[in-house]
Amino acid sequence: MRALVISGGGSKGAFAGGVAQFLIQEAGNKYDLFVGTSTGSLLISHLALGKLGKIKDIYSNVNQKSIFNSDPFILKKKKGFDEISVNHWNVLKNFLKGKKTFGESENLRELIRNSITVEEFNTIKASHADVVVTVSNLSLNQVEYKSINDCSYDEFCDWIWISSNYTPFMSLVRKNGCEYADGGLGSIVPIEEAIRRGATHVDVVVLHTEVNYMNRMPSRNPFELLTTMLSFILDRIEHQNIRIGKLVANQNNAIINLYYTPTILTTNSLVFDKDKMTLWWKRGYLYAKNKNEETNPITPNEHE
Repeated sequence: MRALVISGGGSKGAFAGGVAQFLIQEAGNKYDLFVGTSTGSLLISHLALGKLGKIKDIYSNVNQKSIFNSDPFILKKKKGFDEISVNHWNVLKNFLKGKKTFGESENLRELIRNSITVEEFNTIKASHADVVVTVSNLSLNQVEYKSINDCSYDEFCDWIWISSNYTPFMSLVRKNGCEYADGGLGSIVPIEEAIRRGATHVDVVVLHTEVNYMNRMPSRNPFELLTTMLSFILDRIEHQNIRIGKLVANQNNAIINLYYTPTILTTNSLVFDKDKMTLWWKRGYLYAKNKNEETNPITPNEHE
């Protein structure tokens, strides 16, 4: 069984889309299992359908308003660079409304429902492929994996949305009596789950550099300190997930192919710039192409 696993990474999911496009369209890989966390969960339904053009169009046109109905960030261009600061007014309004998070992402929920139709959902369920999204159950202190085969259309759309909600900057969701948040808070690279479900060959897109090149600037306020702390925690979770995934793969004689981002794409993956995301998609495709040519040279007539 061959599986495609895509990690969390917010706007960097555009890079993963480019990698997946090459693996599916050009390398000709056929996947029986798709497992995603956060932005990975947004991609995998369309990848299972083979509708790469549709998901590419979504990732190439999304912006802040597509995601947030209450955006906790202010974006400005200063000397050609993006400057990100806190939208104190939106954060204050959220608190006055009794919300538990700095921002709200109801617009993303609508985007998901508009991008995946009931017919497409039923097509996936009728196919051989399984599509699994990762969510974090904060009430029970555990990670949960939601298969499309166990869900109704409405449930599955909600699980995708929940998997992508990077709290406390996006919505905290109460469902089935529990509070749920971004799957990346527990399992940002769910390799182990793919192997547990029977995968023997796993292609993994990790939306982070293999080697740490980052030296963060000092935090200027509590908000920046919080984002820095969360980034540090998620980086540790990611490294742990990969180590455990490799260990489980060795124990089960499974093969893992890892696709990291070759450079740092952004320091704030909650900023959705359609021009940058369009570029990252192209870079992901070219990166996967170059990596495969280095490891598996293709002769001109091989796929004819």
